[in-house]
Amino acid sequence: MPAKPPEDSLNDPAIDLPALTLAIKAWGRELGFADIRIADIDLSYAEPGLQAWLANGMHGEMAYMAAHGMKRARPAELLPGTVRVIVARMDYLPASIPAEWREHEQARSTDATQAVVSLYARGRDYHKVLRARLQRLADRIAGEIGEFGYRVFTDSAPVMEVALAQKGGLGWRGKHTLLLNRDAGSMFFLGEILTDLPLPVDAPVSDHCGQCRACIDVCPTQAILAPYQLDARRCISYLTLELKGAIPLELRALIGNRVVGCDDCQLACPWNKFAQRASVSDFDVRHGLDQATLVELFSWNEATFLKNTEGSALRRIGHERWLRNMAVGLGNASRSGGRDTTILNALQVRADDASPLVREHVLWALAQ
Repeated sequence: MPAKPPEDSLNDPAIDLPALTLAIKAWGRELGFADIRIADIDLSYAEPGLQAWLANGMHGEMAYMAAHGMKRARPAELLPGTVRVIVARMDYLPASIPAEWREHEQARSTDATQAVVSLYARGRDYHKVLRARLQRLADRIAGEIGEFGYRVFTDSAPVMEVALAQKGGLGWRGKHTLLLNRDAGSMFFLGEILTDLPLPVDAPVSDHCGQCRACIDVCPTQAILAPYQLDARRCISYLTLELKGAIPLELRALIGNRVVGCDDCQLACPWNKFAQRASVSDFDVRHGLDQATLVELFSWNEATFLKNTEGSALRRIGHERWLRNMAVGLGNASRSGGRDTTILNALQVRADDASPLVREHVLWALAQ
């Protein structure tokens, strides 16, 4: 919870705001953040795009995206008194990943038997990692200047993270709608501290996508309708993580073996040749998720799933959707590899699963 500042603490001449800003950035680096910037809170330029996106239903079943209206673009409505946002970047590529990691990941997506889990989801839950470290940063600030108003976020509240990070100069919005950085590509998480401290702001950076449309062309489901326009309802990350019901029939074959999330647009982006390794061990790969097969992950019962996803962002999809996703992957593997008895046997074991959702996807997979 934010601390309540004394009424005129922000006008205290003893607080050297430029010096404090430099200190905050240094403390952030000590905590494992790759970069810390300061943004103002004027996101009025982003409101028309947000309104149009919601009006066209491109958020799909993500009702929380529409629940707060334009509050997402108005940080001071979320936390009254907010005048600045401390925006943070934390790289997440595992330290052990090979130098040619993009080629390696692209090759795995063409091996139909492999279960491709998005890189960000192979380690510890980023919400926990960033939130804890941002809280430590806020505590450090309070230890320096006394109580101040703030609130910590990381992908957990109605906050337009990319827009704020863009305003603070952490990067520019790519055509796939993710933030891009010249020195780090897009393989990083974002976090924020909304605050009433009137810190000096950082300048935005210019766009460096040029005429490139690699991310648009590579998208398996053509979810990127045009530069900066993403229809979440077609995005594999949405279909495998956010969608609670059946995956649309017309999209199942396009998913291939991407069973949790999708990195294709990032793998194709030339800027990700500069992606940085994580400076913390939290994002190291767990349970062999960088080399697991579909049959192996489909065999996890609920107890195994819960054990192996403890402290992971994967747990939030639940065992039922986990099996749904794996069934789609197995169906696609069966189509591309012929009547593989290992795959068929794995599917037949769950043909009478207690879950109607799982049964429906298993029967579809067997029909392939």
